[in-house]
Amino acid sequence: MQRLSSLDYFNPVNTQTWANGRHQVRCLKVIQETHDVKTFCFDMAQPMLFFFKPGQFITLELAIGTETVMRSYTISSAPSIPYSFSITVKRVAGGQVSNWLHDNLQSGDSLIVHGPIGQFNCMDFPADKVLLLSGGVGITPVMSMARWLFNTNAGVDMAFVHSARTPDDIIYRAELDYMSTRIENFRLHVICEKTLTGQAWSGYRGYLNADLLQIIAPDFRQREIFCCGPAVYMNAVRAFLQASDFDMSRYHEESFGETAANLTTAESPAQCEAEALCRVTFRESGKSVQVAPGTTLNAAALSAGVTIPKACGMGICGTCKVRVLDGQTEMNHNGGISEEEVEEGYILSCCTTVSGNVDIDY
Repeated sequence: MQRLSSLDYFNPVNTQTWANGRHQVRCLKVIQETHDVKTFCFDMAQPMLFFFKPGQFITLELAIGTETVMRSYTISSAPSIPYSFSITVKRVAGGQVSNWLHDNLQSGDSLIVHGPIGQFNCMDFPADKVLLLSGGVGITPVMSMARWLFNTNAGVDMAFVHSARTPDDIIYRAELDYMSTRIENFRLHVICEKTLTGQAWSGYRGYLNADLLQIIAPDFRQREIFCCGPAVYMNAVRAFLQASDFDMSRYHEESFGETAANLTTAESPAQCEAEALCRVTFRESGKSVQVAPGTTLNAAALSAGVTIPKACGMGICGTCKVRVLDGQTEMNHNGGISEEEVEEGYILSCCTTVSGNVDIDY
């Protein structure tokens, strides 16, 4: 009689694993976090394991009116709950995408996402002790990290310090309180800028500074620090950490946004001798343009009347990836493309400049 092993009682499951690329996903549900912040949860029609590094982000490809708009958002969920993923979005006054998402995206809707990608993550910088700093909706990547470490029962000592405008603006407040009561290696500290009339608050008030950090986490120099928030918040954090002789090689921050430098050329063609100009040809579009050396391919495309979608403008999100068929280029990216893709001839047009005639497969 043949004996069965324990493995014989399991049926194989064919499940795909998420990889950086263009994917259609569907919205499972929408969660109202605060009065102006919503979480959108997604999955795919077929079972998919959404594995990513906590802190990474995706880029949404949205059709708003007659325009295709790209916008990057950090994944706020953790890969420890792998069959769906979430983003958390704050409604911004005048914000084209955030307002559209809040007003239009509902359970059952489908959209296109690119990713996941990003160098800001806790897996590439393992540590026994971490300090997670966030301001406002910048809580999303560090919350993904905290959820991952919490769900996997990691023995990492976590100090979680979040700054909010008022107590009503604390995103994930109930979940953070729950985590802080469940494990000893998660210490929660919330700082509110102000309180409204009649609003009870017994926590820290004001802004995070060096003196307050010394009280909250006196051992911060021994920790790996992950920080995300508004530019003014991160500028202040960097300044007082540097003044405190913190080893900035152990400081990591999330920051992506449009930069004017990536939309301009080193010199305009009118400023260059004709023989010094580079010809950029877009094969599929059937268009070409002469530009000065040092011009980004994205700027060259705009000059030729060709639109290459992009989101971050800093070589992070990978949205503007195109393939160079021939020619001389120089790329200075920030993690938005893999070594395998580079070997296959792909570049990120927002952070790639031309130094000779170039043919692009676009």
